[in-house]
Amino acid sequence: MGKYQLDTKGQVAVSKYHEKNKPAKFDKKQQLEKIRAEYLKKKQEQTDK
Repeated sequence: MGKYQLDTKGQVAVSKYHEKNKPAKFDKKQQLEKIRAEYLKKKQEQTDK
């Protein structure tokens, strides 16, 4: 048993606080897709010239 016990209301408040303050998760797949789209766009512009 911990020194400080939270009731359910307190636990919900703490979990909400941590959800809000958690840094944005770095999504590697999404990042790669974005880079790929930019690359294809540049490639297309070069071939159009």
